[in-house]
Amino acid sequence: MTDNNDYLRTGDSTFRLRADVLALMLKGAGYAAIFCLVVGFLIWITYAVGLLLPEESKEADDPTPFSYNLSVEGDRTV
Repeated sequence: MTDNNDYLRTGDSTFRLRADVLALMLKGAGYAAIFCLVVGFLIWITYAVGLLLPEESKEADDPTPFSYNLSVEGDRTV
């Protein structure tokens, strides 16, 4: 009978490299998930504040009425 109880192959150097890379990828995925949750939470807070505003503020005129007008006046040939 052999005394080889190295089930996880921790003695192999390539296993160690793969394990480190996997750990770093999972760590990065965790940071990305936290970032996405924080951004979603901030968007939700903005939405909740918008719900607290009175209806009159939502029906007000645009403070810059000509900012959306992007048409260019020029000569047109038909």
